[in-house]
Amino acid sequence: MPYAELTASQRISSLACSSHTGRERFGWRFEIHATMLGAQYKTKSKEVPMYPELQGQVAVVTGAASGLGYGIAKRYLDEGMNVVINYHSDKRREHAEELAARYNEKADAGKLRAVAAQADVTQEDEIDKLRHAALEVFGRLDVWVNNAGLEARHPSHKLPKEAWDKTIAVNLTGVFLGSRAALAHFVEHDVRGRIINLSSVHEVIPWPTFSDYATTKSGIMMYTKSIALEYARLGIRVNCIAPGAIETPINAEKFDDPELRGRTENMIPMHRIGKVTDVANAAAWLVSGQSRYVTGHSLFVDGGMSLYPSFERGDG
Repeated sequence: MPYAELTASQRISSLACSSHTGRERFGWRFEIHATMLGAQYKTKSKEVPMYPELQGQVAVVTGAASGLGYGIAKRYLDEGMNVVINYHSDKRREHAEELAARYNEKADAGKLRAVAAQADVTQEDEIDKLRHAALEVFGRLDVWVNNAGLEARHPSHKLPKEAWDKTIAVNLTGVFLGSRAALAHFVEHDVRGRIINLSSVHEVIPWPTFSDYATTKSGIMMYTKSIALEYARLGIRVNCIAPGAIETPINAEKFDDPELRGRTENMIPMHRIGKVTDVANAAAWLVSGQSRYVTGHSLFVDGGMSLYPSFERGDG
């Protein structure tokens, strides 16, 4: 059978059987159990990366000690990337260090795959620490993911200015500072880097009692498009991921309540809550060579939540 007509698992199996070339290309011996796991294939000993070109590249992921950031950092590590795992508070330190240690234990002697780095994304000097960590530990910087964010419910007529300022600082200024640091490095060193900004379906869907949060996400979308246009000529790509309802620690209490969970699922045309891996898969694709012609885009990972589900049956 022609190679082009083989399934993905058959192609990998053919590499395993043929193959000194396959071993050199991917760096380990294939013992295929042709079972797909998310966006990767499970082997007897290791997972085969979906995007081999990412191996050895370096990413900074902010807010990576839990939730979406943790899932994205883990997926990048599974792809063979090296990662600066940012966390903010001391209570998150253990999670970040545990993730780094898990992959460093698997690394070749004397080499690191990940480093946990504490930083407040609202502070310029601390953002610079993250960039320096990538360069000092790994010697390069290819990808920057601005994931850190927060949300809190307030009726808009009672929203304290302090709460507004904090949301703007973390969600929007943090994206600006992180993107600026990455862009400066990419431009100075002629790197065709990639930036991902974590937005939300609320960049387009109004969210009463979370008006500050929705405002920042809409701002992230336009900031992303603006810098994507500005730096596209240099081969630098900038995109958003706009998640919908996802199973994360911040949503655990709400989704553990059957009534609240059901109410949310009824707002989603696919009628299910998303997984962290759904977002992590999008983050891997957006920094891979498979998306090399994609920039200035908001990739909605939302089960259709942003598609005006009230019109699902043709009403209106």
